[in-house]
Amino acid sequence: MTVDSQGTATADPQDAPGRAAGKSQTPPPPSGPKEVLKPSRGRRSLPSGWLPYLLVAPALLSMAVLLLYPLIRNVILSFQELNRKEFITRETVWTGFDNYTELLGDPDFWTVVVRSVVFTAVNVALIMAIGTGVGLLLNRLGKKMRLVLSLALMFAWAMPIVASVTVFRWLFDEQFGVVNWLMRTLGFDGYEQHNWFETGFSTLVIIMILLVWGSIPFVALNMYAALTTIGSELYEAAKMDGASGWRTFWAVVFPNLKSFFMITTFLEIIWIFKAFAQVYAMNQGGPDRGSETLPVFAYIEGVGQFHYGVAAAISILTIVMLIAVMSFYFRLILKQEEEL
Repeated sequence: MTVDSQGTATADPQDAPGRAAGKSQTPPPPSGPKEVLKPSRGRRSLPSGWLPYLLVAPALLSMAVLLLYPLIRNVILSFQELNRKEFITRETVWTGFDNYTELLGDPDFWTVVVRSVVFTAVNVALIMAIGTGVGLLLNRLGKKMRLVLSLALMFAWAMPIVASVTVFRWLFDEQFGVVNWLMRTLGFDGYEQHNWFETGFSTLVIIMILLVWGSIPFVALNMYAALTTIGSELYEAAKMDGASGWRTFWAVVFPNLKSFFMITTFLEIIWIFKAFAQVYAMNQGGPDRGSETLPVFAYIEGVGQFHYGVAAAISILTIVMLIAVMSFYFRLILKQEEEL
């Protein structure tokens, strides 16, 4: 309280009743107009949910141009008669399902189908078995030997297809091949100038060795990477229970890497089933078309025999077979997710 010059008492602001009650002394909000923040005109936010689609749009567009259009064009060609005459005159002759009925009634086509299926099954079985063994070996080796083996696998995996085919043709050469020399050195008769490409079966065996050799690194390196995700306590528990190495694999490794085995097997089926360069470059599907698989069969019918409509039908049937395998694979994946 203060007293002015005339003796009148006045109350100071801090002596107001409301102040003594402990009310906050925050200043009142400004009475002027409120400022509303507006987004700058140069930047506009995207609608929610559009960003993922925009990010994958370039990849989808590229796939549509490089894969979808050729597939649609191939389907159209499979319903046409496009031989040498139609190719030169640019005449379009629609035949409906005649190309498909002709193929399905051709015993040579079914011979190639059976050969392709058996060839794929044997290759995939060998690749998965040997690749799994090499992957387990990588997990047991020391750092130095693991590095050496990993580099050797990478070199084999990185070799170009045509270069690897050339090397294998030299290894199995009739006159100067290393394999004939090795067989003679071991004391076997009849390998003075043995022709390993004399029959379709022997040619397919050589191609099988090439494919297995080139595919093992993929399985082995991925197997080693997957093994690092298994905890060491599981191996210790199996060891304390007296489990053997084989029992440990089926009780510890396989259940934990079941998804890996399914995905890798599926990828190898696609890779082997559609293998073209190795089969054709080795012996052009010969001798007497005895080593043809479905991709090589379609190529020879189209480019070699000028039956482009039939070749298109062969390729479509090949895709249908792969889709059937894919549907079986996805069914297994969905069943496994439901169990989890």
